[in-house]
Amino acid sequence: MAPQQTGSRKRKATAIEAGAGCSSSSLGSGAAGQGDGPVVAKLQKRQAARRSLVHYLKLREVGAWDLAKVRGFEGDMQGYVAQRLPEMLRERQLFLGTLNKVFASQWLNTRQVVCGTKCNTLFVLDVHTGHITHLPLLQDKSPNMARAQPTCGIHAIELNPSKTLLATGGENPNSLAVYQLPTLDPVCLGDRLGHKDWIFAIAWMSDTVAMTGSRDGTVALWRVDPDLINNNVTWYGDEEIPTYTHIRPRDVEAIPRATTNPGNRKVRALAFSGKNQELGAVSLDGYFHLWKARSNLSRLLSIRLPYCRENVCLTYCNDLSLYAVGSQSHVSFLDPRQRQQNIRPLCSREGGTGVRSLSFYQNIITVGTGHGTLLFYDIRAQKFLEEMSSAAPDSFPRPAGRKLKLTCGSGWLNRDDLWVNYFGGMEEFPNALYTHCYNWPEMKLFVAGGPLPSGLHGNYAGLWS
Repeated sequence: MAPQQTGSRKRKATAIEAGAGCSSSSLGSGAAGQGDGPVVAKLQKRQAARRSLVHYLKLREVGAWDLAKVRGFEGDMQGYVAQRLPEMLRERQLFLGTLNKVFASQWLNTRQVVCGTKCNTLFVLDVHTGHITHLPLLQDKSPNMARAQPTCGIHAIELNPSKTLLATGGENPNSLAVYQLPTLDPVCLGDRLGHKDWIFAIAWMSDTVAMTGSRDGTVALWRVDPDLINNNVTWYGDEEIPTYTHIRPRDVEAIPRATTNPGNRKVRALAFSGKNQELGAVSLDGYFHLWKARSNLSRLLSIRLPYCRENVCLTYCNDLSLYAVGSQSHVSFLDPRQRQQNIRPLCSREGGTGVRSLSFYQNIITVGTGHGTLLFYDIRAQKFLEEMSSAAPDSFPRPAGRKLKLTCGSGWLNRDDLWVNYFGGMEEFPNALYTHCYNWPEMKLFVAGGPLPSGLHGNYAGLWS
C-alpha cells in the first residue's frame, strides 16, 4: 500500500497474607532442614489454587471483582472466553414486526439494546421479553434546511465512554442527535452548519466530544456542553417537558479527492484510537485516512487500501494498535506506523456479498457477512477459529479442520411484487448482518440486519447466548 501524498506489563501476584508470611519467615530462619520442604510446598499449592478458575469464579460469585483482577486472572479469563465463546453460542430469533433493515445497535444495559433502521426508526428492544419502545427523533430547527431522502435511515449509534450520552442520527439523517442516558431525554441536535448529506458513522473522542463522518465527504467534530445535559427542561403547567439545543460543529474537514475516483469520496466508517488520540476513517473511493484529534482535526495521512470495493466497516483494537477494514470479500489490517503491513488480509469467501460488520475483542475479530453468517478470526494465530468435535463421548473436543461459522435465521421478509418478480424463486433469502454488539459480562451477542438488495424490505434480529 503506497501512501497518497498529503500534507502490559504483567502484574505480580499479591504477597501471601501477612500472618502466613511471618510464619514462613520464622520457619525459614530458625528451622532450616526441619520441615522447610512441606511448608514451601503447601504455600506454593495455596498460591496456585488462588490462580485457579474455581477460585476466580468464587471471588466473582461473592462480588469480589477487584480481588479477582489483582490476582491477574481477569486477562487470562477474557482471552479464554474470546476463544471458546463463539462455538457455544446458540441463537434465539427476536421478532421486529415490519421494520426494515437494522443498520446499527448498541447495548444499553444487560437486557436492552437500542437499534436504528433503514426506515428511520430508533427503538429500544428488550431481549428478554421482545418488547419494543419507539423513541422520538429530533427535528431540525429550520424547516428550510435540505432534507435527505427518507429511505436513508439511521446508520450509526454510539455511546460515549461513560455511557451517559448516546449519539445517533436525527429525523434528518444529515443531523447529529444526542440523548442522555439512562433516561433517553434529548440533549442537543447538530443541525447548524454541519453535514450536507447522510451521516454514516459516529465515534466518541471523550465524554463530551463526538465525531461524525458523512456521505458529503467530510468529517465533523462536535462538542456537547455539559451544561446542556441537566438544563434542557421546559415547564408546561406542573409537568416537565424535555427540550434540546441546536448546535454547530467545532471543526469540519474534507477528505482529499482521489484522482482515481474523485466523485466517490463518501466517508463510510470511523474508528477512534484513545491511546493515540487519532481518528481513522474509510471512504468509498478505497482510501484509509488518519487524523490527529484534539480541539480540531489535523490530517496525518491517506493510504490506498489493497481491496477497494465496498469498504463499509472499520474497527480498532487498542491492545494491538491495529485498524481492521471490511470490504467486499476481505478484511485488511492496518498499523499506520508501519510502512510494511505484517498481517495478511483475511478472505471471508462468502460469495462476494461483503463484510458488513466488524468488532474486536482481545485477539479475536468477529465478522458479520452479507450472506447471513458470523465468522471468527484469531489475529495472533492468523487463522479462523475452527469447529470442535470429539472422536468419542468421553474424549476432549479437538479442532475438526472446518471453519467455525454461525448461520443466522431467516428473519422476516416482505414478499411484495419486487420480491416475486426478481427473487421469487428463492425461498430462503440470507440476511446481511449489518450490525452486531457483545455483552461480554453476560456472554451474549446481539446480531441484526436484513436483506442485502436495497429494494427488498425485511429484517433480522437474534440474541446469541
